[in-house]
Amino acid sequence: MNIQAVFHNYVLLSALAAWGIAQIIKLPLDYFFTKRWNWALLISVGGMPSSHSALVTATAFAVGLYAGFDSPVFALAVAVSMVVIYDATGIRRQAGIHAQTINLLVEELLQGRLAPEKQLREVLGHTPLEALGGVILGLIVPILLWFMWR
Repeated sequence: MNIQAVFHNYVLLSALAAWGIAQIIKLPLDYFFTKRWNWALLISVGGMPSSHSALVTATAFAVGLYAGFDSPVFALAVAVSMVVIYDATGIRRQAGIHAQTINLLVEELLQGRLAPEKQLREVLGHTPLEALGGVILGLIVPILLWFMWR
């Protein structure tokens, strides 16, 4: 097994680059709105742009560029991308809204008299705009790497 081949895998490098860039972009965008640096965003889910959407979109698009847009592998990559993006904007987003509501109810119920319980994580999913930001990033990164690759 040649481990160096992993570092020459265009599809994998496109996917990881898009994911990493999305995670890094979250820092200055969050700072712009909050005026404080939140370094936890580098390893957390949620936020703009969606690193999940960037990762799967870059993977699918890079597969299309590399193996052909008529290949079964591209079709599979698109299908997986659709499931991940749907999950990020739908189910996980709703779970985050539920967590937010439950946290508010617990806070109102306790009114500071009892020791606070650990709050549920509220940023689980993405808004459609955050997912779109990830999709756009996921389309741009493989194109840039494709031209560098050739």
